[in-house]
Amino acid sequence: MKKTLVSALTTALVIGAASTTFAAANPFEDVPADHWAYDAIAQLAADGVIEGYGDGTYRGDQEITRYEMAQMVARAMAKGGGDKALIDKLAAEFADELNNLGVRVAALEKKVDNVRWLGHVDYIYKTEQHNNDGSIDEGPNEGRGHKNSQYVRLRLEPEMTINKNWTGHARLDYRSDMNTAKNATNGEVEQDGGNEFQVERMWVQGDYNNFQILLGKLPYLSNIDGGMLFDDNVSGGQLTVGSNIKGTVTVGRTQNTPVDDKTGSYVGVELYNDRDQKFTWGVGYHHIQNKEVYTREYGDNDKDAANIWEAGLGYKITDTLSLGGAYAWNTTVDESLAGRNTKHAWTVQLDYKGADETDKGSWGAYVAYRKLGQNAVIAPTYDAMAKQQKGWELGLSYVPFKNIMATFLYFRGKDMATQAGQDDTDAQTFYTELNFFF
Repeated sequence: MKKTLVSALTTALVIGAASTTFAAANPFEDVPADHWAYDAIAQLAADGVIEGYGDGTYRGDQEITRYEMAQMVARAMAKGGGDKALIDKLAAEFADELNNLGVRVAALEKKVDNVRWLGHVDYIYKTEQHNNDGSIDEGPNEGRGHKNSQYVRLRLEPEMTINKNWTGHARLDYRSDMNTAKNATNGEVEQDGGNEFQVERMWVQGDYNNFQILLGKLPYLSNIDGGMLFDDNVSGGQLTVGSNIKGTVTVGRTQNTPVDDKTGSYVGVELYNDRDQKFTWGVGYHHIQNKEVYTREYGDNDKDAANIWEAGLGYKITDTLSLGGAYAWNTTVDESLAGRNTKHAWTVQLDYKGADETDKGSWGAYVAYRKLGQNAVIAPTYDAMAKQQKGWELGLSYVPFKNIMATFLYFRGKDMATQAGQDDTDAQTFYTELNFFF
């Protein structure tokens, strides 16, 4: 095949390179600047479609092989754009050579595309009010038990392609605190600021037709209850099998025990149907063991673990309206020893629409009532509510611009008393989060 400048121009047409807008410098010493195809060749070289012979020459009057032409076609196809009909004709003509190039082309694409960086920058503000006198604070400096917290966070979430089934994942957080808090005892304002960098998660993931495997410090959100019971990390492994009906087994260690800085051995088993179904259901069991922690928490030397069972139901009323609920109970707890209002947890939530950060103007809202006994939940997903609280929660999310989302949450309810003779006390929380996705 004669490697004339006509073939170069043909390739230029493939990627839309033949125009008078070229401004790239020509790297080939044997293509004069006044040649009629100079700009096209220069742009093709800059785009990586043609490479020359490694000695600074293009050798435009030399014959080339079909293999060499197929390489140019493959590079043009990978680049995209240009005349698609001409691309298709050339691909058909050099089909055999392109098939033989498959491994090399895939390897080239992998070098470019096997790492994808996602993430967001967030501003978060939260104010909590807890009162022992039975009243709700009317302002940020009134009453007792008032606390403000605010911080900015950069979250990076790289995804790395290992092969067609396996990927690597991580979550890297850099957080800068700008906290102020009013001491519940003396009413003085306290400052608590600082910066923190953390590799929060790092795991590998295998995805196959009817099962998925996760290994490492992996994310886990309990499927049955939308995260009422657990939304955090587990260091270990997770296996999910099934399609319409799924089973998930998670085994490892978690830092989410009732005592700070104490980890526990964790096993979670869930059976549930596809979450996209009109009617959803699920049952599950969660076990966390640490003798030192739980004998102290339960006040019983014979009990060294939390054994939590749960069930959940959901129903999509319309395309934009859905209702869901879940109930969990810790069968290990004796409330006469561990404290009342700690053994059970439940939630009922009504959702309307949903915000999509890529869709400007989209929004979603929900209203929920929850009761979260501290021994019946492990790491609840809620930002406005916490363990050992009950009450109403309202949420609204809105996307004013593409990839920018604002979320507003409000909780009003009670801090539940655990000891006999004590009364529940009023509590409320305002939570605001502004996310910038990239």
